[in-house]
Amino acid sequence: MKHLLEVKDLAISFKTYAGEVQAIRGVNFHVDKGETLAIVGESGSGKSVTSQAIMKLIPMPPGYFKSGQILFDGQDLVPKSEKEMQSIRGKEIGMIFQDPMTSLNPTMKVGRQITEVLFKHENISKEDANKRAVELLSLVGIPMPERRVNQYPHEFSGGMRQRVVIAMALAANPKLLIADEPTTALDVTIQAQILELMKELQKKIETSIIFITHDLGVVANVADRVAVMYAGQIVEIGTVDEIFYNPKHPYTWGLLASMPSLDNDGDEELMAIPGSPPDLTNPPKGDAFALRSPYAMKIDFEQEPPMFKVSDTHYVKSWLLHPDAPKVEPPAAVKSKMREFKNQYVKPVQVKEGE
Repeated sequence: MKHLLEVKDLAISFKTYAGEVQAIRGVNFHVDKGETLAIVGESGSGKSVTSQAIMKLIPMPPGYFKSGQILFDGQDLVPKSEKEMQSIRGKEIGMIFQDPMTSLNPTMKVGRQITEVLFKHENISKEDANKRAVELLSLVGIPMPERRVNQYPHEFSGGMRQRVVIAMALAANPKLLIADEPTTALDVTIQAQILELMKELQKKIETSIIFITHDLGVVANVADRVAVMYAGQIVEIGTVDEIFYNPKHPYTWGLLASMPSLDNDGDEELMAIPGSPPDLTNPPKGDAFALRSPYAMKIDFEQEPPMFKVSDTHYVKSWLLHPDAPKVEPPAAVKSKMREFKNQYVKPVQVKEGE
């Protein structure tokens, strides 16, 4: 099966006064048509650099591609010029950024900002473009779109501004939508609404989505697959069920255990991952997570682990998956979260009469 997007052995560095920062170190993943892939990890893990690399938005210099390919619809984006990328951005690949106010021009009505995308990428009349802008605002759940299309960004709430940004990103019907922490600047209630909106949109327009977030919890009910990033590498990747109900990497355990419970009464003590991510100007020799892992073995400090196959869709970069490694169970806090998510998100199977 041909993937819509396939990232192969991607390595990206930045030249700084302190030396070379190896921000992305051999990343591999794919996204299929109509699929949502969530990329999760702490700040500095390489999530946003990966998403910006796909759009070729990384300033060069100081950034540069060391190796790898970004195959989108069969074509490698890495060698493409800025002019070539301008015809791809917006039309083939759309992007939603963290803060809607940085994506919207405060001096322009939102309708005009949407129609600009249409004029750039499609041969469309002004009348049809204005009609399409109203349709898009309606699609993303903005009430009275015929009136609001003529308003300025400051006349919208934060959640409504993010909906406008999503409408702009969808204007030219891109095949792939990259959402870089689209709910971080919003409160919890609005965050849930935006996540539900993105889920509904994917069903309606069948676009593929890469969802970037530091919060593992927000993707449980949105993504099809999850890639967990740490220190510029993917350390675990699998379906949502595999990551939430059968996690194998100690870092994934740490992310799960550090999440507040959905029924938290205020007395719960949150677990924290000890230490901090490594300095990527001088990446550690073996497993990048070894210094923070209570399960680290001698080999973790000497050799970088390969990706071990758990299933056809589940891969883990940890020596704990080696056949000779000691058998380690997730800590009790993680098992508790696994049960919690199973109760919260697994839908009961409908059994027909006679079965």
